[in-house]
Amino acid sequence: MPRHPRLHAWRDRLHERRERIRRRPTLNTIYRGALGAVGGIVFLAGILMVPYPGPGWITVFAGLGILGTEFAWAHRVNMFAKHHYHRWMWWVSRQHPFVKLLVMTGTCLVVLVTLWLLGAFALLGEWVGLPWGWLQSPLLEP
Repeated sequence: MPRHPRLHAWRDRLHERRERIRRRPTLNTIYRGALGAVGGIVFLAGILMVPYPGPGWITVFAGLGILGTEFAWAHRVNMFAKHHYHRWMWWVSRQHPFVKLLVMTGTCLVVLVTLWLLGAFALLGEWVGLPWGWLQSPLLEP
């Protein structure tokens, strides 16, 4: 495996900086709190994006990876989640096309119901001149 001197130097500088922070208890607590907040926000954003097309799972794993740099439990959860994600994807890839279609249909239904609940269909209906009552979200009615 080829060595990348600049990458190793950068990583060493980051490690040194982290060790300097670690030696100062107050600064270390602030650092861990800030990192926990950022990692938690990224993780929660990923959880919200999971059922939708896009980077949901990557964002979940990124959030856990951020948290895992400081918290051992987050690293263990990340490894567990990645393992089961890969098992799920492997299982789906071996299924009959009908089962794959059911999984895609379920995902599509989650997206459509969410868009309806958020009022996206009513907004679109207003834009094109179709003020149908059933497009209105039950959550947004007066």
